[in-house]
Amino acid sequence: MNKPLHDNTATMIEMIKVSKGYPPDVVALKDVSVSIDSGEMFFIIGMSGAGKTTLLKLLCSMELPSTGLIEIGGQAIHTLKGFKLARLRQKIGVAYQDFKLLTDRTAAENIAISMEVSYKKPQIIKNRVRNLLEQLDLADKHDTITGELSRGEQQRITLARAIANSPTMILVDEPTGNLDATTTERVMRLLTNCNKAGATIVIATHDQSIYRHTSHRVMELRKGQLHSVARGTSR
Repeated sequence: MNKPLHDNTATMIEMIKVSKGYPPDVVALKDVSVSIDSGEMFFIIGMSGAGKTTLLKLLCSMELPSTGLIEIGGQAIHTLKGFKLARLRQKIGVAYQDFKLLTDRTAAENIAISMEVSYKKPQIIKNRVRNLLEQLDLADKHDTITGELSRGEQQRITLARAIANSPTMILVDEPTGNLDATTTERVMRLLTNCNKAGATIVIATHDQSIYRHTSHRVMELRKGQLHSVARGTSR
Protein backbone atom coordinates (compact mmCIF):
# COMPACT_ATOMS: atom_id res chain seq x y z
CA MET A 1 0.00 0.00 0.00
CA ASN A 2 1.01 3.61 -0.44
CA LYS A 3 2.21 5.53 2.55
CA PRO A 4 -0.85 6.84 4.46
CA LEU A 5 -2.04 10.32 3.59
CA HIS A 6 -1.25 11.35 7.14
CA ASP A 7 0.51 9.42 9.87
CA ASN A 8 -0.69 8.79 13.41
CA THR A 9 -4.35 9.50 12.76
CA ALA A 10 -7.37 7.23 13.04
CA THR A 11 -9.49 9.59 10.94
CA MET A 12 -9.07 9.61 7.16
CA ILE A 13 -11.98 11.89 6.20
CA GLU A 14 -13.40 14.76 8.22
CA MET A 15 -16.25 16.85 6.84
CA ILE A 16 -17.44 19.72 9.02
CA LYS A 17 -20.66 21.56 8.12
CA VAL A 18 -20.03 21.19 4.40
CA SER A 19 -22.50 22.72 1.95
CA LYS A 20 -22.36 22.84 -1.82
CA GLY A 21 -24.56 24.90 -4.09
CA TYR A 22 -24.76 25.41 -7.84
CA PRO A 23 -26.22 28.42 -9.66
CA PRO A 24 -28.88 29.57 -9.81
CA ASP A 25 -30.37 28.01 -6.67
CA VAL A 26 -29.48 24.29 -6.46
CA VAL A 27 -28.44 23.08 -2.99
CA ALA A 28 -26.63 19.76 -3.53
CA LEU A 29 -25.33 19.35 0.03
CA LYS A 30 -26.36 21.13 3.21
CA ASP A 31 -24.41 21.17 6.49
CA VAL A 32 -22.89 17.69 6.04
CA SER A 33 -20.67 16.63 8.94
CA VAL A 34 -19.12 13.16 9.08
CA SER A 35 -15.89 11.43 10.16
CA ILE A 36 -14.68 8.33 8.34
CA ASP A 37 -11.93 6.27 9.94
CA SER A 38 -8.75 5.21 8.22
CA GLY A 39 -9.33 1.70 6.89
CA GLU A 40 -13.13 1.97 7.06
CA MET A 41 -15.54 0.86 4.34
CA PHE A 42 -18.37 3.39 4.27
CA PHE A 43 -21.57 3.36 2.21
CA ILE A 44 -23.46 6.49 1.13
CA ILE A 45 -26.93 5.67 -0.14
CA GLY A 46 -29.72 7.80 -1.54
CA MET A 47 -31.93 8.45 -4.53
CA SER A 48 -30.53 9.81 -7.79
CA GLY A 49 -29.92 13.52 -7.33
CA ALA A 50 -29.50 13.22 -3.56
CA GLY A 51 -25.94 14.58 -3.70
CA LYS A 52 -23.85 11.37 -3.61
CA THR A 53 -21.71 12.20 -6.65
CA THR A 54 -21.22 15.77 -5.44
CA LEU A 55 -19.95 14.49 -2.09
CA LEU A 56 -17.40 12.22 -3.80
CA LYS A 57 -16.22 15.08 -6.04
CA LEU A 58 -15.58 17.17 -2.94
CA LEU A 59 -13.61 14.36 -1.28
CA CYS A 60 -11.21 14.05 -4.23
CA SER A 61 -10.99 17.87 -4.60
CA MET A 62 -12.52 17.86 -8.07
CA GLU A 63 -14.76 20.54 -6.62
CA LEU A 64 -14.56 22.80 -3.57
CA PRO A 65 -17.32 23.21 -0.97
CA SER A 66 -19.35 26.42 -0.92
CA THR A 67 -18.95 26.47 2.86
CA GLY A 68 -17.46 24.18 5.49
CA LEU A 69 -14.20 22.29 5.93
CA ILE A 70 -12.93 19.01 4.45
CA GLU A 71 -9.81 17.32 5.78
CA ILE A 72 -8.24 14.22 4.24
CA GLY A 73 -5.70 12.54 6.50
CA GLY A 74 -5.48 15.68 8.62
CA GLN A 75 -4.91 18.02 5.66
CA ALA A 76 -7.45 20.71 4.81
CA ILE A 77 -7.73 20.02 1.10
CA HIS A 78 -8.81 23.53 0.09
CA THR A 79 -5.36 24.77 1.19
CA LEU A 80 -3.45 22.36 -1.08
CA LYS A 81 -2.07 23.55 -4.40
CA GLY A 82 0.38 22.42 -7.06
CA PHE A 83 2.63 19.54 -6.06
CA LYS A 84 0.90 18.93 -2.71
CA LEU A 85 -2.52 18.66 -4.35
CA ALA A 86 -1.14 16.39 -7.10
CA ARG A 87 0.47 14.14 -4.48
CA LEU A 88 -2.82 13.89 -2.56
CA ARG A 89 -4.73 13.00 -5.72
CA GLN A 90 -2.22 10.25 -6.53
CA LYS A 91 -3.19 8.56 -3.27
CA ILE A 92 -6.92 8.69 -4.02
CA GLY A 93 -8.43 6.25 -6.51
CA VAL A 94 -11.76 7.29 -8.04
CA ALA A 95 -14.14 5.06 -10.00
CA TYR A 96 -16.43 7.56 -11.71
CA GLN A 97 -20.05 6.84 -12.56
CA ASP A 98 -19.48 8.22 -16.08
CA PHE A 99 -16.27 6.16 -16.38
CA LYS A 100 -13.93 8.89 -17.79
CA LEU A 101 -12.00 6.24 -19.73
CA LEU A 102 -9.78 6.87 -22.75
CA THR A 103 -12.06 5.19 -25.26
CA ASP A 104 -9.40 4.99 -28.00
CA ARG A 105 -7.01 3.03 -25.76
CA THR A 106 -7.15 -0.62 -24.75
CA ALA A 107 -8.53 -1.88 -21.46
CA ALA A 108 -4.98 -2.68 -20.31
CA GLU A 109 -3.70 0.80 -21.22
CA ASN A 110 -6.50 2.47 -19.26
CA ILE A 111 -5.74 0.46 -16.14
CA ALA A 112 -1.99 1.03 -16.44
CA ILE A 113 -2.23 4.85 -16.51
CA SER A 114 -2.32 5.46 -12.74
CA MET A 115 0.73 3.25 -12.22
CA GLU A 116 2.70 4.83 -15.07
CA VAL A 117 2.40 8.33 -13.59
CA SER A 118 3.94 7.03 -10.35
CA TYR A 119 6.81 5.43 -12.29
CA LYS A 120 6.14 1.78 -11.48
CA LYS A 121 8.35 -0.72 -13.32
CA PRO A 122 6.81 -1.99 -16.59
CA GLN A 123 6.78 -5.62 -15.43
CA ILE A 124 5.00 -4.72 -12.19
CA ILE A 125 2.41 -2.75 -14.18
CA LYS A 126 1.92 -5.61 -16.64
CA ASN A 127 1.40 -8.18 -13.89
CA ARG A 128 -0.96 -5.95 -11.90
CA VAL A 129 -3.10 -5.21 -14.98
CA ARG A 130 -3.42 -8.89 -15.87
CA ASN A 131 -4.26 -9.79 -12.27
CA LEU A 132 -7.02 -7.17 -12.02
CA LEU A 133 -8.54 -8.14 -15.37
CA GLU A 134 -8.60 -11.76 -14.23
CA GLN A 135 -10.27 -10.92 -10.92
CA LEU A 136 -12.95 -8.97 -12.76
CA ASP A 137 -13.52 -11.70 -15.39
CA LEU A 138 -12.11 -9.50 -18.16
CA ALA A 139 -8.90 -11.36 -19.02
CA ASP A 140 -10.03 -11.73 -22.64
CA LYS A 141 -10.52 -7.95 -22.98
CA HIS A 142 -6.85 -7.06 -22.29
CA ASP A 143 -6.22 -5.72 -25.81
CA THR A 144 -9.77 -4.57 -26.62
CA ILE A 145 -10.27 -0.86 -27.35
CA THR A 146 -12.29 0.46 -24.40
CA GLY A 147 -14.84 2.19 -26.63
CA GLU A 148 -15.84 -1.24 -27.98
CA LEU A 149 -16.67 -2.64 -24.53
CA SER A 150 -20.15 -2.84 -23.02
CA ARG A 151 -21.12 -0.41 -20.25
CA GLY A 152 -20.74 -3.15 -17.64
CA GLU A 153 -17.25 -3.97 -18.91
CA GLN A 154 -16.27 -0.29 -18.97
CA GLN A 155 -17.53 0.04 -15.42
CA ARG A 156 -15.19 -2.74 -14.28
CA ILE A 157 -12.25 -1.22 -16.17
CA THR A 158 -12.95 2.07 -14.38
CA LEU A 159 -12.81 0.28 -11.02
CA ALA A 160 -9.61 -1.58 -11.94
CA ARG A 161 -7.96 1.71 -12.92
CA ALA A 162 -9.04 3.30 -9.63
CA ILE A 163 -7.47 0.59 -7.46
CA ALA A 164 -4.49 -0.37 -9.67
CA ASN A 165 -1.98 1.80 -7.83
CA SER A 166 -3.11 0.54 -4.38
CA PRO A 167 -4.34 3.97 -3.25
CA THR A 168 -4.83 4.82 0.40
CA MET A 169 -8.39 6.00 -0.28
CA ILE A 170 -10.84 4.68 -2.89
CA LEU A 171 -14.01 6.53 -3.91
CA VAL A 172 -16.52 4.50 -5.90
CA ASP A 173 -19.64 5.96 -7.54
CA GLU A 174 -22.40 3.41 -8.28
CA PRO A 175 -19.99 0.50 -8.88
CA THR A 176 -22.67 -2.09 -9.74
CA GLY A 177 -25.23 -0.10 -11.76
CA ASN A 178 -24.70 -2.06 -14.99
CA LEU A 179 -23.76 -5.45 -13.53
CA ASP A 180 -25.49 -8.78 -12.92
CA ALA A 181 -25.46 -10.44 -9.49
CA THR A 182 -22.40 -12.64 -10.15
CA THR A 183 -20.31 -9.75 -11.45
CA THR A 184 -21.50 -7.52 -8.59
CA GLU A 185 -20.17 -10.16 -6.19
CA ARG A 186 -16.77 -10.12 -7.97
CA VAL A 187 -16.58 -6.34 -7.73
CA MET A 188 -17.45 -6.31 -4.04
CA ARG A 189 -14.94 -9.09 -3.31
CA LEU A 190 -12.22 -6.99 -4.95
CA LEU A 191 -13.18 -3.88 -2.97
CA THR A 192 -13.34 -5.91 0.25
CA ASN A 193 -9.81 -7.20 -0.40
CA CYS A 194 -8.60 -3.61 -0.91
CA ASN A 195 -10.26 -2.67 2.37
CA LYS A 196 -8.64 -5.60 4.19
CA ALA A 197 -5.28 -4.42 2.82
CA GLY A 198 -5.86 -1.10 4.58
CA ALA A 199 -7.61 1.17 2.06
CA THR A 200 -10.35 3.53 3.20
CA ILE A 201 -13.27 2.98 0.83
CA VAL A 202 -16.31 5.20 0.29
CA ILE A 203 -19.03 3.71 -1.92
CA ALA A 204 -21.96 5.76 -3.21
CA THR A 205 -24.77 3.46 -4.29
CA HIS A 206 -28.48 2.81 -4.52
CA ASP A 207 -27.92 -0.95 -4.96
CA GLN A 208 -29.37 -2.48 -1.79
CA SER A 209 -27.77 -5.86 -2.50
CA ILE A 210 -24.29 -4.57 -1.67
CA TYR A 211 -25.10 -2.93 1.66
CA ARG A 212 -28.29 -4.59 2.93
CA HIS A 213 -26.53 -7.07 5.22
CA THR A 214 -23.25 -5.28 5.70
CA SER A 215 -21.67 -4.68 9.09
CA HIS A 216 -20.08 -1.52 7.67
CA ARG A 217 -21.50 1.92 8.33
CA VAL A 218 -24.26 3.12 6.02
CA MET A 219 -25.51 6.72 5.82
CA GLU A 220 -28.23 8.12 3.60
CA LEU A 221 -28.27 11.42 1.76
CA ARG A 222 -31.74 12.96 1.65
CA LYS A 223 -32.26 16.45 0.25
CA GLY A 224 -28.55 17.16 0.62
CA GLN A 225 -28.36 16.11 4.27
CA LEU A 226 -26.71 13.00 5.71
CA HIS A 227 -28.69 10.66 7.99
CA SER A 228 -27.56 7.55 9.87
CA VAL A 229 -28.90 4.14 8.86
CA ALA A 230 -28.86 1.27 11.37
CA ARG A 231 -26.18 -1.32 10.59
CA GLY A 232 -27.34 -4.53 8.96
CA THR A 233 -30.55 -2.94 7.73
CA SER A 234 -31.64 -1.10 4.62
CA ARG A 235 -34.28 1.45 3.82
